[in-house]
This record gives sequence, structure tokens and C-alpha cells, in this order.
Amino acid sequence: MVDHPAVEVSGLSVSYGSTPVLVDVGLTVPAGTGVCVTGENGIGKSTLLRCVSSLQRPDAGTIRVFGGEPGETPDFWRAVVTTVEPPTWYPGLTTREHAELICRAHGQDPDDAGIAEAFERFGLGGHADAIPPSLSSGQKQRLTLLLALLRPSSLLILDEPEQRLDPDGRALVAAMLADYLTAGGSLLLASHDDKFAFASGAEITTMDSLSGPGA
Repeated sequence: MVDHPAVEVSGLSVSYGSTPVLVDVGLTVPAGTGVCVTGENGIGKSTLLRCVSSLQRPDAGTIRVFGGEPGETPDFWRAVVTTVEPPTWYPGLTTREHAELICRAHGQDPDDAGIAEAFERFGLGGHADAIPPSLSSGQKQRLTLLLALLRPSSLLILDEPEQRLDPDGRALVAAMLADYLTAGGSLLLASHDDKFAFASGAEITTMDSLSGPGA
């Protein structure tokens, strides 16, 4: 996978009915780097991330993730973690059991994965036995990011990960994303917080700059 960019998008166009949202969008995320897409609400940031995550089919254009079609093989889902869609919580499972399930699904021994340390780091140490629906919105966001960073991956696709986090939480997550890049991971995120994006190590670009002359 290192022979290809993490993400290559060319000529991407998406419309909702008669309303164009993405027009001739191009984007490259070199492997081992981070790119943060900024822009006003409704400009198409989430749509772009959904297409790269294989959660939405574009009207036109090509997308390659590590040289392959998004979602085409199990290798894609082993390599890619996305938070573009709200997480699905399994009824009756505690937050820790969700973490253990993620580990086992990706070949990790939960006892060796540092689950307890991750919960403490994300300020959820006292909620390991809680069920996710009982958490506050900020705690759910922390849990979502904890699970995303706990499992092995090569590319994180994150939609406004700073949402619902307090300043300390934003600083924590940004530092962890910077560490992820330092370790060789790749990152594509959308954010409204340039300070957060800069701290994460991502290069900031605007949606307007990604669109072709017809936009």
C-alpha cells in the first residue's frame, strides 16, 4: 500500500437532485501524511468523506484508496477507519465490551491492546461498565474516537472529530492524531477548527480549492 497515495480523488461530482454539491473535485493525500478539509457547513466536506469511505457513490469521478477501489475488498476495511457515519452501539454491551469486540475483530488480544490505558487517556476510566447510550454527547464522541484509534489501521477518515469535545479533549485528540501520523498512518479529516487541524499535523485545504473551474 505504501507504493500508492493513501487517497486519490479525481473529477469527483455529486448532486442531490438538481443541486450540485461536489463539482470536479480533486484531492491527494500522500501516504503517511494528513489533510484537513475546511469550509462552511453544506459545502460538501462530509459528502467528500462519505465517498472516500465508500459510503456514498458519486455521480462521476474516480476514487482510489491505497490504489484500490474504496470498499472493494476486506483489505480496505482492515486498513481504513471512518467516523463519517454515527456509530452503531450493540445493545447490552458495555463500553469496555465494545472495545474488546473491536480488538478481537482485528486480531488483537484485548488484554494486550491497552484498553484500560485508553479509557483513562480519554477520560472514560469511570465509564468502562456503562452502556454507550447512557453517556453524554461529549463522552460518546470520546468513545467513538477511542475505538477508532484502538484498532490497527493505515488511514483514518474523520468527520469533525473535535465536535463536542472540550479544549482539553481537543488537545488530547489532536496530539494522538499527530502521533498516528508520526507512526506512519495517513489522515483525512474535515474540521471547522484550524488550530485543532494544525495540532494534529494535517495540512489544511479548503473545499473551494479542491473544485474544478466548473464549480
